[in-house]
Amino acid sequence: MESLSMFGPVDAVVAPVIEYVVLALVLVNMGTRLFAYRSYRKQARSDDYEDNLSRNLVHEASNVLLVLASFYLLTIHFHAGMVLSTLVLGLFITDFFEFEAREVELRKDEKLGTPSGALAASVLVLLYAAYQSFFFLIEPYWNAIV
Repeated sequence: MESLSMFGPVDAVVAPVIEYVVLALVLVNMGTRLFAYRSYRKQARSDDYEDNLSRNLVHEASNVLLVLASFYLLTIHFHAGMVLSTLVLGLFITDFFEFEAREVELRKDEKLGTPSGALAASVLVLLYAAYQSFFFLIEPYWNAIV
């Protein structure tokens, strides 16, 4: 199936490397998740919080960039983009509810738990993005089996 050229000159530059861009964004997102969790713990330890945590803008921006990149992959490679977009949207929703769970723990004066759901979802996204990025390494073996 031929890929579509929906964005014209942008496709000529970005389309050949979009899988690697998505993989890099997944790794950046995992790093910002760690940074955001550390800032949430720091906010919870401080005495001047207002029963609400403030969202980490860097992490939220990396979430949005990851969603947009997965949607762009959907315009280039339909099947891979559909699977990755589903996984990334699941990660986005999980991230949202993990943040709300941290706020509930803060209001109940409990110790903040780790964002285990978001970590598991990000590992799934990382595995699929790595599979798409490095498929050329396993392609001969894959074609021999399939």
